[in-house]
Amino acid sequence: METKGVILELRTKKGLSQDELAEKVYVTRQAVSRWENGETVPNTETLKLLSKLFDVSINTLLGSPRKLICQCCGMPLDDSTISKETDGTFNEEYCKWCYTDGNFVYKNLEELTDFLVGHMSNENWPPEQARAYFEEQLPKLNCWKNK
Repeated sequence: METKGVILELRTKKGLSQDELAEKVYVTRQAVSRWENGETVPNTETLKLLSKLFDVSINTLLGSPRKLICQCCGMPLDDSTISKETDGTFNEEYCKWCYTDGNFVYKNLEELTDFLVGHMSNENWPPEQARAYFEEQLPKLNCWKNK
């Protein structure tokens, strides 16, 4: 879905008029109308306000153009799994299990690998294979690249 459709859908689900939405994000009703008609896209600061108001990520507001993955564990991200900062804003880099309340849960790669192997291995994916996979893939993620 394009940004125009996302904003229209979120606004109507929340029961807001264009005027009410405009007031909440400090723009004119005409600006909201232009977004919903696809003539313009909100600027970065307004996207942040809309993200907080609707409790969705900026990626969602923009129609999910990027496939997000946690840069700590590699899990695919959506609005239900993306972490939040202490002020409630989305942190689109990490999942809520790896990054909570402004802090990383796992102190080192070995701790995360042990957790993932313990929870992801099964009869079809033995612990040795899971460990080998995570030991190869996790260091490629931003959280672990420079450590």
